[in-house]
Amino acid sequence: MLDPKLLRSDPELVADNLKTRNFSLDVGTLQALEEKRKKVQTRTEDLQRERNSRSKAIGKAKAQGEDIQPLLDSVEKMGQELSSAEAELSAIQEEISGIMLTLPNMVHESVPPGKDEADNILVRTVGDVPDFDFDPRDHVDLASVNGLMDFKAGAALAGSRFVVMKGEIARLHRALVQLMLDTQTGENGYTEINVPHLVNANTLQGTGQLPKFEEDLFKLEGDFGFYMIPTSEVPVTNTVAGQMLAADSLPLKYTCHSVCFRSEAGAYGKDTRGMIRQHQFEKVEMVQIVRAEQSYDALEQMTLHAESILKKLGLAYRVVVLCGGDIGFGAAKTYDIEVWLPGQNAYREISSCSNCVDFQARRMQARIKNPDTGKTEFVHTLNGSGLAVGRTLVAVLENYQQADGSVLVPEALQPYMHGQQVILEVAA
Repeated sequence: MLDPKLLRSDPELVADNLKTRNFSLDVGTLQALEEKRKKVQTRTEDLQRERNSRSKAIGKAKAQGEDIQPLLDSVEKMGQELSSAEAELSAIQEEISGIMLTLPNMVHESVPPGKDEADNILVRTVGDVPDFDFDPRDHVDLASVNGLMDFKAGAALAGSRFVVMKGEIARLHRALVQLMLDTQTGENGYTEINVPHLVNANTLQGTGQLPKFEEDLFKLEGDFGFYMIPTSEVPVTNTVAGQMLAADSLPLKYTCHSVCFRSEAGAYGKDTRGMIRQHQFEKVEMVQIVRAEQSYDALEQMTLHAESILKKLGLAYRVVVLCGGDIGFGAAKTYDIEVWLPGQNAYREISSCSNCVDFQARRMQARIKNPDTGKTEFVHTLNGSGLAVGRTLVAVLENYQQADGSVLVPEALQPYMHGQQVILEVAA
């Protein structure tokens, strides 16, 4: 959520910033609501003071033996007026809050303008794209052999965009999870955390998925009000919701392996082949909770932490900074890491690392008391994929494929594969 004080004091500055996102802020409507709120609030406060004054007068008149009925009648009438004013004020405040919850985060000054992903800016390219002396296959053709990556079985069990993995493919998928967790905990300083895969609406509102993106979520029927998590960023970040954290406890760095669920509303017709865009997928997430002055350094650090997995796997990739038209709702700045996929002859996103500054913290009410100033401040929150497991599996299969259809196991994964060096090996 944006700073309401800033929005009230300088809405034009906010509107100008949000233009970088191609978002048009209706300043007139907000200002009209704010003026209305001020008037009703002033009237409400005046009524409260007058009612209190008359209530005190009743006691004084009664002690002096005067007729208090006229005062009682006036206090009762004023109470009715006050109740009406309070209800009106509450409705206006709720309307303003509703609008506030739909406003995206302001972007950092370094975020480039642009309409969509075509306008993202390349930061760096790492590694060499493999040069095959044969026509490389995509992951579906490679791993569907012997039904080890079975999309028909997934569709029979659940529907389209689900998969069943078996044998060497399932083991390789698990090995990737273990490598990611071991790297983030053992080398990059994250604490592993395990969280629920079902959350309530308040939790999703805290990180910005609700109310804006409800159509992208899977909601359980019944009286529980549970949603399936679209990413473990949601529950992990919310572990600090409503807390006054000790300043010296920061930064908090968590990593979490979870299953993620997304309806992919509006995405039909794109990436329907294979594992690129599934309704259910796994991810190793990174979350950092930091002090405000640390957050942009933390963003650079987190991006390097995600890259460290790709470097271990020897995969070619590039890093881009997202333009205003492509950046996520809650992010102030985002780096996307895109891995090379020979089967698509293209770089594809495998991680997004975002600094949300105080946007989520305001929603969650996650704060610290600054030891230098004694003032209460909101923390800054960051999140990033370290990495999307399914897409990393796709990248390994396609980049390490051999002409005969077998796939070499990257050296970093071999300890998790009981020393196995080749999978999908063709029998002689």
